[in-house]
Order: sequence, then structure tokens, then C-alpha cells
Amino acid sequence: MIADLHAHYPMRVITDMDPDTAAKAMKARGGATLGDRVKALVLRIANKLGNHESWGGTYRIDPEKLQAGNVRLAMSVLLRPFEEMDLSKPYGAPPDSHYFPKLIADLEAVEREVAAHDPAQIRVVHNRAELDDCLERSSATALVHSVEGGCLLGDTPAEIEANCAKLAARGVGYVTVAHLFFRQIATNANALPFAPDFLYDFFFPQRGQDRLTVRGEALIRGLVGNRVMIDLSHMDPPAIRETFALLDEVDPQSEVPVISTHAGFRFGRQEYMHDEGTLLQLKRRKGVIGLIMAQHQLNDGLRDEETTTLEESMEVICAHIDEIAKITEGYEQVALGTDFDGFIKPTMGGLKDMADLALLEDELNTRYGNENADRMMWGNALSVLHRIWPA
Repeated sequence: MIADLHAHYPMRVITDMDPDTAAKAMKARGGATLGDRVKALVLRIANKLGNHESWGGTYRIDPEKLQAGNVRLAMSVLLRPFEEMDLSKPYGAPPDSHYFPKLIADLEAVEREVAAHDPAQIRVVHNRAELDDCLERSSATALVHSVEGGCLLGDTPAEIEANCAKLAARGVGYVTVAHLFFRQIATNANALPFAPDFLYDFFFPQRGQDRLTVRGEALIRGLVGNRVMIDLSHMDPPAIRETFALLDEVDPQSEVPVISTHAGFRFGRQEYMHDEGTLLQLKRRKGVIGLIMAQHQLNDGLRDEETTTLEESMEVICAHIDEIAKITEGYEQVALGTDFDGFIKPTMGGLKDMADLALLEDELNTRYGNENADRMMWGNALSVLHRIWPA
């Protein structure tokens, strides 16, 4: 069985992300404005270049591929890039309150789409009872909502904390506090594969900003107070340090897990990847780190050329596993967070979509034994979810 901590299932469902879905929505409301058409064209090109394996390809995640890959638990990532970039505002402007209702509309769209499938194949789960029922009494994939981008939860601290409660009530498992661009929540690490760090810092400066702002602190407090996990992915190291310091104040007993859903160990220079200090903090708070299946991140510091085969990819993946296990003295902090359909093309060689994760499961069983492989492939991810959803 496999658990994926970061799967962009909504990409093919949400109108503002999928050009075909957008076209249907425009037709239903009687036509499209010029802005609608431009947006749909941008989406189509972005998906072809950043998500699909080839120009004529399709999404890497769907119910059939989840089943073929033996993925029984997937954290379904909701994001709104047009709101995060929000070209109507200057760079670094605070978020708007109207982002959150759109996020909820996306969540509901995913629920409607999943409900149209056979519940023996896939279903959305919102709590421990639904999760356990799905895993123990069916062979369906359990889909759990998650959110990428703390800027989507509102503007004022009071509004942000209230929206954390609303997300918890709808079964959201975690929120990724930072994302691609600074929006007065927390400073982020560069994750754009086409932009070196110095160029990113030049066009999107963050130095001198509060690393975890007042809004970011409200978000952390709201997540802890409502038992929603904090995802460190995309934060830069100073923001991560400030987050752990605040957590020691508001959650001294580590009741709410802190995770990094799609990253790895920092062998190279990318601040996006995590160093020894962050790994030890994750261990201290009983969290996990999901390994991203992106060549740009995983290969950094290990190889200059892209992997083209599963065998080559396994050498890279296992290097991350071995280093994390060495630092944390075990395999309890290792999980999987593919980031498939999250604009991470090219993915690791031999692992083009969800169906191929069955191959990864076989390889890890062979290399690490069934017990350790089970921990990494699903046990550790399930454990942190069980902690926020106690029986």
C-alpha cells in the first residue's frame, strides 16, 4: 500500500487549473471574455510544458492510475496560482479575503467529481472513521483535502484563524504555509526550476522581510488550535526556524505534527531542500518528510544529468532515504510526496505517473525489507494523519 502526501488530484478537476474544464464552464455561462480565453490558453500551455509527459500527454493522476499504483491514501492538493500571483496587486502585497471562498468552491468541486466515481475506487474522507473504513473495508483510494499556500486563508489574523477552523471542519489535513511567491505570510525558498536562486532573489526579493509575519503566526496558531498539520515545504530556512520557535510556544507537547510533504535532503545548494537541523526538528516533533519526485530537486548535489531509468532514479531516491535515516537514526521520518501534476516536469526517470509507484514500492521492499519499506511507503504518512484524527 502507498500513501502520497502531496498529490495534485484537483489539477484536472478545477476550472481555474484545467483548460478543458474551464472551456465547459465558459460555454455553460454563455461564452467567454477575452480574459477567459487568454487564461485558458495560458493554462493549456502551462500544463503541456510543466505537467504532461509530452505535448499530447495527459495528467499523471486520475482514479485509475491511483489504483494501478496501489495508492490507497493521497493528500489532494488545492491551490490557486492566479490568486497567489494576483497580477492586480504589486508583488508582495497582502492577500485578499475573497481568495478563501474560491478555495472552498474548489474543494467542493473535487468532492462532486469524486462522488461521480465508484466509491469502491475512490472516495474523499474527512475524519478518522471515514479513513479507517476506507482502508480496512474497501480497496478504494482515500483522498484527503490539503491546501498549498497560506495566502489563500485571508488577510487579517482573526480571519485567518477563523478560516483554519472552517478547513478543519471540512477534513483538510494540512496547509503548506508558504508557496512560490511571498504574500505577507512566510518567506519562501525558490522552487522554480527555470530560475537560479540569484535570479529569483533579484526579481522576487524577500530579504529584510519578517520571515514569519503576523499573518503567518496567526496561521500557525489557527492550524495548531484546529488540529491541522503544518507543512514546511517551500519555506526558506529562516522562516522554518521561526516556525519551530513559535510551535514550541503554542504546541510544546507536539500534539500537531509538523511535516514537509514534498522535499528531500539538501545535498546541493537549493534552500528548498532540508538540512540536518530541519530534519532533527522534524524528528523532535514526530513529523515526516515526503520525497518529491522532481528531477530538479532530488538530483541537486547528486548528479548533473537527468535520470532516464528507474534504476538510476532509485540510486538518487535511496541516497535521500539513507541520509535522512542516518541523521534521524531510523526510517520513521521518511515518506513519499510525489508532487505529480504540480508542474515538476521532468519527473524522476521511470516514474512518470501514479501507476508507476507500484514499481517504486517493489524496489523499496527489495532494498530495505518489507518492514522499513512499509513505514516509508505508507505507515509514517498514516501515522501523522492518525495523530490529528484520533480514534
